This record gives sequence, structure tokens and C-alpha cells, in this order.
Amino acid sequence: MSDGLRKAESGSQLLARLEGRSSLKNLEPCLFADEGFPIHGDVVEFHGPEGTGKTEMLYHLIARCVLPKLGGGLEVEVMFIDTDYHFDMLRLVTILEHRLSQSTEEMIKQCLGRLFLVNCNSSSQLLLTLYSLENKFFAHPSLCIVILDSISAFYWIDRSNGGESFNIQEMNLKRCAEFLEKLVREHHLALFATTQTIMQKSSNSTESSIPLKLHCEADVDYRPYLCKSWQQMVTHRIFFSKQCNFNSSKTFSIVSCHTKKNHVIKCSFSIAECGIQF
Repeated sequence: MSDGLRKAESGSQLLARLEGRSSLKNLEPCLFADEGFPIHGDVVEFHGPEGTGKTEMLYHLIARCVLPKLGGGLEVEVMFIDTDYHFDMLRLVTILEHRLSQSTEEMIKQCLGRLFLVNCNSSSQLLLTLYSLENKFFAHPSLCIVILDSISAFYWIDRSNGGESFNIQEMNLKRCAEFLEKLVREHHLALFATTQTIMQKSSNSTESSIPLKLHCEADVDYRPYLCKSWQQMVTHRIFFSKQCNFNSSKTFSIVSCHTKKNHVIKCSFSIAECGIQF
């Protein structure tokens, strides 16, 4: 937060800004293992191999956010940070058209006006982008959700550029995680981020950041590889996998774990032209 904004914002303005963050109660109950919805301050990680529906689930959440309340949405704003350059605007528009009872060009424009999209091609650019975005959260009280797809995009590049120094390898990601935590906490946001499964399965369950009891209930084999700053701030970790079916339908499974509590839920979903279907 810049010094100028700190001085300019009064206590009443701060209260009005934070109270302006809308509830996310009806975002998607199927994804969350405790209250049934994320609260401001939550950090949700979507983890799984490529092609398991993580990005499609993000489109589903974006649509729920930007759709008007009369159309079953939350009518809130979303910041989408694309580090994989995989964001498909036409796919999102298709989902919105299916969910709007009156899918006019003007209605689609109004929905897309609640979405802010930025691209980053390195961890250093991501860090600079996060710093530059803070003013956006001041100016937009209805901006409730930040989506980062994906936070693991630069893992191997940073490892290569960092040489033999482990601290240098994860320096940028650590700074990004720490600043993201600050943004989430100070601006009452909810953060969703995806990570790829890139590590070999581990036979040693103690390497997992999931408590042993929760690890057994979830029936997942998870080996964390991102910096501790990120691991410690995650409140929900949702594991994605593809179900093996004999038919041609795209069916996927999720296991949702609350990392701070011993709560696990499991469900499946399919992907159709209209989007996610539970």
C-alpha cells in the first residue's frame, strides 16, 4: 500500500471499503469441506495433473461471480492473473451465454466488465504485477476474488535461474506468496490458485503437508514442492483427478480438504458445453 493512499484513506473510508466485499456464500458449496463456501481471507489451491478440469472449474467460479444476482450470480468482480497464457475468453463467454436467461450482447459485456485479466510471463513480473494491483483493490470495493492460474508456472524456470542456491531459486515465489497473503488479509479477499502435479509420488507420507489423519481420509498422494510461505497460507486444498470411464464423457473427481481442520469431502463433476455440472 502506498504512503499516499495510507494518508488519504480515512477510517470511515477503510470501513466502507472492507464492508463492500460481498459474501461468497453461494459461490459453489460442492467445493468446500467446512462452511460450504469460502470466506474473506481464505486461500484455495486447486492441485492436480494437467487435463483434470482445474481451469474449467475456474471458469465456472468466474461465471458465478460476474453473473447478475437476478441471473443466479454474485455480481462481484474478479481479478484473473494468467501465468500459463491458457485463458480462453470465448469459452467463458459460451458458459455465460448458457447461464443467462436473456443472453444479449449488452448483458455479456456487463458480466465481462466485472472481470479484470492480466498476464505474467515470469515470477519477477508476477511480483511487480501484484505490487501494481494494490491500488485496484482500493478503487473497486466489489473486487472480492483473485485467481492465479497458475502459481507453479515458473517453478522450473526459477530453479534453473537460481543456480545452486535454494534460497535464490524460491526467492521470487516466496515474495509473491508473502505479498499475496498481505493483499488477502488487508483487503478481505479470497484467493484461488492452481498448481500442477509435477513431483513423483512419495512413499513417505510424512513429506506431505496434509495431517496424517486427513491424508488417509482424503486418499490422495500429495507431495508439496512450492515454498513454505505458500504452503502455510493455504486454507483449502482441492485435489483434481480424471475418472476412468468406458464412455466418452469427461468425468472428473475432486477431494476437498480443509488444511486447518480435519474436514474432507469428495464429489465428481463433468464438463459440458454449458460448463461444469455436478
